[in-house]
Amino acid sequence: MKKILVVVDYQNDFVNGSLGFEGAERLDEAICRKIDEYAGDEIVHTLDTHGSDYLDTYEGRNLPVPHCIKGTEGHRNYGKTAQKLEGTRSFEKSSFGSLELGEYLKRGGYDLVELCGLVSNICVLSNAVIARAALPDAEIIVDPECTASADEELNAAALAVLKGIQITVP
Repeated sequence: MKKILVVVDYQNDFVNGSLGFEGAERLDEAICRKIDEYAGDEIVHTLDTHGSDYLDTYEGRNLPVPHCIKGTEGHRNYGKTAQKLEGTRSFEKSSFGSLELGEYLKRGGYDLVELCGLVSNICVLSNAVIARAALPDAEIIVDPECTASADEELNAAALAVLKGIQITVP
């Protein structure tokens, strides 16, 4: 079985930076354990990536909080997870989902894709949908212990939507 773990946007700005929220830092240990579980399998990660023109973008006009500006501390991965992700392939993305990641998954022919990271109701959800489209017969998993949102209601709603599109939420 060909498996891959995708760590989505576990970056400083989403943990303790401009869009950080209480509890996001607690995912560090769970994500590290998940990375350890995938030792011997492929592990990749996404990086939300913006430039100095962020506030002029569609997203920036709707979420006017500069974050994950390339080259800043906020753009870097957080905590022990950052160390474990060193040397793994990254996908920089300027939007919620990564079409490049989707193409990579499709070309890779994975049987199982697991996603973890932040934020459950935005980038994790978006990339899980892309993974489902890229690999319609693969098992796609989002472990609720390894994702979160600043808004608990949106987190629960995102997990319900994921289940609804046949993504495994254990």
